[in-house]
Parts: sequence; C-alpha cells; structure tokens
Amino acid sequence: MGAYLEQSLGLQNSLVFILSAVVLLAIVLGFVTYSIYFQRKVLGWMQLRIGPNRVGPFGLLQTVADVLKLLLKEDIIPKAADKPLFIIAPVIAFVPAFGVLAVMPFTDKLHFADVGVGLLYYIALSGITVLGVITGGWASNNKWALIGAMRSAAQMISYEIPLVMSVVGVILMTGSLNLIDIVEKQKEMGMWFFIPQFLGFIIFIIAQLAELSRTPFDLTEAESELISGYHVEYSGFRWAFFMLTEYVYIFAMASLTTVLFLGGWLPPFEFLSFIPGIIWFALKFVAIVFFIFWLQATFPRMRVDQLMQMGWKVLLPLSLVNILVTAVLKTVL
Repeated sequence: MGAYLEQSLGLQNSLVFILSAVVLLAIVLGFVTYSIYFQRKVLGWMQLRIGPNRVGPFGLLQTVADVLKLLLKEDIIPKAADKPLFIIAPVIAFVPAFGVLAVMPFTDKLHFADVGVGLLYYIALSGITVLGVITGGWASNNKWALIGAMRSAAQMISYEIPLVMSVVGVILMTGSLNLIDIVEKQKEMGMWFFIPQFLGFIIFIIAQLAELSRTPFDLTEAESELISGYHVEYSGFRWAFFMLTEYVYIFAMASLTTVLFLGGWLPPFEFLSFIPGIIWFALKFVAIVFFIFWLQATFPRMRVDQLMQMGWKVLLPLSLVNILVTAVLKTVL
C-alpha cells in the first residue's frame, strides 16, 4: 500500500484504494455483527441467561435478522426537525469512526497508511464525532434529545483530555507519533508499554470507556432519565448508523490500545515469534473487547456528577503526574 501512496493518482492505484477500503469496511461490519452477538452471549453467560439461540445455528444469525429488521422499518423524520441536519448527523458521527482505521497498523506489513503523525491523526479525527452527536440532538427539535446531546458532548470532551494526556507518556518514551514506531520501540525495550506506563494505561482504559459511552459511563442512553438521549427521534437505518458508529469505535479503540500499550503484533515471549503477528494482535484485541463487555455485565451506571468529578478531579491530575514522572525519568535515565 505504501508503494501505491507514493505514486501519482491514477486508475490503478485508485482501484486499489477503493477495493482496500471496501475490504476493510467488510471486515469491520463482520466484526460489528458478531461483536454484538458475542456481547449478548457474554452478558447472558454472566447473568445466567441463555442469550441468542434461535436464528441460525447457535443463534449466529440473530444480529443479521436484527439488522434486516432495522432496514425494513419505516424511515420517520419528525415534522418539526431540521431535515438536512437530521439526515446528515449519523453520517458525521460514522465517517470519523471508520476514517481513523486508515492509520492503524495490524502488523508491520498489514496497514493502510504509514503516517508519521498517525496518533495525532487518530485523536484529531475521532474528535469530530462529537459534532455528529450535537447535530443529531439539535436537529431532532426535541428537548430530551438536546439535553442528551449536550450531556454526551460534555462527557466526550471531558474524557478526551485525559485520554490524550495519558498517551503523552508513550510519546515521550518513543519520541514519535508514528504507530508503527511505537510498537517497534516496545520491541527494542523488551517490554510492552503497559508496564512502564501503567498509570497512563489505567487512565487510558477508563477514559476510552467513557469515550465509547460504555458501562459504567453509558449515560448517553440513560433510558429512565433521557429516554435514550440524543438519538431518541431516530429510527430504522438512521438509528442503526449511530449504533454502528459505537461498535466501529470499539474496534478502533481496542486496536489502538493493543498498539500503544500491549505491543501490537509482538509475541509475549521471543520463542513464540514463529506464530504470525496478526494472531497475537487478534488475541490482544479480543481480550480488550471481552473486558469491555465484562464491565457491562458487572458495573452499575454512574451519576452524571460522579462522572464529571472523576474526569476533572481524578483522571486529569493523574495524567499530569504521569507526564511529569515520565519526563523526569526520561531526563535522568
């Protein structure tokens, strides 16, 4: 792919780019389909329920049936809604979620773009999703949707700051914003960054849960308070777009965590290096996704004041301490 990027844009490399994007989208959609199934099975197992088991063998086609149901539902747009903004809001939310995958290295060879500022690109692009959330809540012309959008935006912005600051320690240790360089540095040091950057790793995990609006930070839904928040007026495939955005971000965040803190495609021990790197990447990736679903089954939802206090009074100071300690150690050692 790097060789095609260095060429001037022509018919051949245009086709390669389009086909590559289609293949990646198919992989992501496959992940979304079966991560929802996996989530429901994990929750059922932990809460002593059966989970999906009717549609297809072992219920494997249940999510496919749910998607078909959503696509066949009537497309309703409220009469008083701002129609253009109402239509475009799910797209604004989804495009950045998919776009960040362009710089994600799954192995040292398997990646789309080797961008020197790949981590900065990821952080900058993912922040645009907040606009989709606010636009959806505003365009619905519904007080509950607008309150839900403002609360979601406050949550995402509040936790974006400690999320970004938690990776500054990794950047200081690597001296680069390139995601491939970050993995190679962990290989050179002989340890994954979650060991020397343990505090940053914990802050990153907590902040990413809030960014994903997953339990215990799933205040975006809050059915009893906000009747599902900013997307309450959405139905059918437009609502499915918002849900698709959430699960694509789980894919992206789990991949980013693997690259930044868990050694990417590197094996845990050198003698296991005969196993392909993509297998190690996939194992770490699945472990993180399982962890996210596990929390959903065991943690209660936080109150909004608790959520804001944790972001500004706990995570932000701790991330500053992590940067200071890392900078001092980097200078002394």
